[in-house]
This record gives sequence, C-alpha cells and structure tokens, in this order.
Amino acid sequence: MDFENYIQVVEGFPKPGISFKDVSPLLKDADAYSQAITALADLVKGEKIDLVIGPESRGFVFGAPLALKLNAGFVMARKKGKLPGEVVSKTYTLEYNTACIELPKFAVKKGERVLIVDDLLATGGTLKAVCDLVHEQGGEVVKALAFIELKDLDGKKNLLPYKFESILKL
Repeated sequence: MDFENYIQVVEGFPKPGISFKDVSPLLKDADAYSQAITALADLVKGEKIDLVIGPESRGFVFGAPLALKLNAGFVMARKKGKLPGEVVSKTYTLEYNTACIELPKFAVKKGERVLIVDDLLATGGTLKAVCDLVHEQGGEVVKALAFIELKDLDGKKNLLPYKFESILKL
C-alpha cells in the first residue's frame, strides 16, 4: 500500500515554517489504518514485547492497536500535568519548542521489554525522552518506531543508542 497517499500535508502549522504531516486521512480509512498497524508489527516480528508506550497524542492511536496486535500492555506517555499520582518526567526539545513528557512511576518494571511507537519522528526529542524514561525505570527499550520519519531532520541519529525504524520516509 502506498501510505503516502493517506498523509495530508498542512503548511504553516502549528506555526509558520512548519510542514505538518497529518495522519487523519490514514486513520479514517479502516483498511489503510489496519495495514499501517500490521506494517508496524512486522518491524518487531519475532521480538518479545511486554509493553508498548505511545506518546501523547498520536502515539496513542498507533500504540494502543499495536499493543493489542502484539499481545502486550499499553501505557500512555502524557504531557506534563496530565497524569494522576506519582510520575517520572523528562524535558526535551522539539523542532519548534520545548516540552515535558511523563510516565506513571509504576509504568515500567525492571527488565520489561518495551516498544515505543509514535506517529512521526522529526528531531527525535519525544521518542528519545520516552526511551530514556524507560531505561531509567529499568526497562529494556527493544525499539522505537514511528509511522512517518522526516528524513531531512535526521532525528534517528538523536535516538542513539536506541534502535529505530519507520514505515514511511518523507
């Protein structure tokens, strides 16, 4: 399937100079969405995955169905102040500002094999922050995945030493 046909490009969003890649058309098409989740699952075929973590908010729409397909649990990585109870947090830089991501303190148990998935990799800040939180909690980051990778920003280099793969390179 040519997934690029299901990505809407919105220029100047969320601010001038940004070319936003919108996955909404993909999510609206049941067949394309299902094939996207299967393609992501294929990237970790043969790996034991205990837990999938998806960063807010589009990581939820890829991470939750992927967790079900992999027979793994799912945890939401949320923006600062959105989770109840004790949290662990990491501040990081995005391509157009800074942000803070949090996980419930109990989310990752020592030795759990964790897959992190988001809709898009730009500079790598969000995925790297989540990978670091998993590592700090004693989890093993099996891999980080993104449905879309923006090649020109070369965000995967910022994810080192973590493994990374994507489906669609734009």
